[in-house]
Amino acid sequence: MSTPLYWISESKPIGRRAFLAVTSSLSAAALWSQRSFGAVTTQATFSDYPFQLGVASGEPRPESVVLWTRLAPKPLEGGGVPDVPIEVEWLIAEDEALTRVVQKGSVVATPDWAHSVHVEVEGLQPDRWYWYQFRAGGELSPKGRTRTMPPLELPVNRLRLAFASCQHFETGFYTAYEHMLREDLDLVIHLGDYIYEGPAKNGGVRRHVGPKLKTIADYRTRYAQYKSDPALQAMHAAVPWIVTWDDHEVENNYAGLTQEKPGTTEDEFRAQRAAAYKAYYEHMPLRRLQLPHGPDMSLYRRVSFGRLAEFYVLDTRQYRTQQPCGDGNKPPCEGVYDPQATILGETQRNWLLKGLEGSRAMWNALTQQVMMAKVDFTLGDAVTHSMDQWPGYEMDRRRVIRFLHEHKIRNPIVLTGDIHSNWANEIIADFDDLGSPTVAAEFVGTSISSGGDGKGNTENLSERLAENPFVKFYNAERGYVSCEITPQAWRSDYRTVEYVTRPGAPLKTRASFVVESGSPKLQTA
Repeated sequence: MSTPLYWISESKPIGRRAFLAVTSSLSAAALWSQRSFGAVTTQATFSDYPFQLGVASGEPRPESVVLWTRLAPKPLEGGGVPDVPIEVEWLIAEDEALTRVVQKGSVVATPDWAHSVHVEVEGLQPDRWYWYQFRAGGELSPKGRTRTMPPLELPVNRLRLAFASCQHFETGFYTAYEHMLREDLDLVIHLGDYIYEGPAKNGGVRRHVGPKLKTIADYRTRYAQYKSDPALQAMHAAVPWIVTWDDHEVENNYAGLTQEKPGTTEDEFRAQRAAAYKAYYEHMPLRRLQLPHGPDMSLYRRVSFGRLAEFYVLDTRQYRTQQPCGDGNKPPCEGVYDPQATILGETQRNWLLKGLEGSRAMWNALTQQVMMAKVDFTLGDAVTHSMDQWPGYEMDRRRVIRFLHEHKIRNPIVLTGDIHSNWANEIIADFDDLGSPTVAAEFVGTSISSGGDGKGNTENLSERLAENPFVKFYNAERGYVSCEITPQAWRSDYRTVEYVTRPGAPLKTRASFVVESGSPKLQTA
């Protein structure tokens, strides 16, 4: 597959440092000329409004941010754009009216990449809000708002973010995003299951378009359907997002190149994963550093908010070995303790530990997919753990926790999605010794819509918490987690809605927890 090319034209003059940053990141082909694409259509004619999938931004740095859109006048019919390269203009300004323009330029949206647009704007001022817009064929996109990060060396007093995951289109409305939009946030972190890969089914509140996903066309249509949701579009346009995937962006509970259920060969699944990864990139505000290469895509990375917080965005799907004991909740088998079994892969794990060891941030957050706490899901003497979560890869889990403990990493926090329920856990040094010291706090967020209407409690809750004393909160409603981070404390508020099978559910805060700097234990706020 070819590489999408980007360049800046007609840009407002920027400083030498920013110019070098821009030019050094461009491929040699992009520096040649527009002839790389053949004939580029500068005044396209569309059958309908081309910006129906909205706009988004992401990957903020102190002097840079990614702006995203995709031309799709017929989103559920292959996009509906002529099979030619099309010029898309963009601008970014200091005001919502877009009168104080700081940069503008144009990019080429190519058919090979579904006419998606990823503009890496450089040379911006740090720690500042901006507004942006695209234009193609005389049509203007919606406006978006974004921001840059504070400088790495700058002490920062406050960060507001929300994290979310698991937004099955068929099982519920995105009411939680409507409420999230009313919060004063700097960032949104999405922890995976942005789409679901299953075929269209009857009986839900909405219905998927298309079959079970296999091809690039299938995945593109599914992303287009999800991105057509107004609440999701509005939240993307409001603040920059940091994204990572879990399993349903490809296949439920897949592990590396192993599927949950047999049915296709490894080569066939490799082709499916390549299609899924390409479509993911096409629809997310990611940098060229994340460009997929066939069935491989480098998604783990660090994002810094000044000296206040460092986010280690992890990928617990692409590099993991097959679940040692098989999938599901099971008693631990011998394979759980296999030192070669891994959920991160050796390269990613070494990158994570090296980064944590050298971090100067006040808070160090692992933004990842599946629960790290070693929860026993069976009452009584029997013991079962989720083999798809970190306890299914016990030696990898122990390596990371031991490193946090022995190297005294400053204020580690784990942010988790996947499980369609809220949890607040203390990560202790040794889960075989429930009296061992607390090493980190884990905030597990529920789903936006997956699972349909949830419930605030569950049977035998007190007994379950008694068997897992490091679990301080559980709730199975839908929603998200809103966080306020200061040098003194990390506060997480569990925002929930009682129903998603019809619109209009009010927002409630079911629980709030605080972690004070220097003390990883959870305190009720």
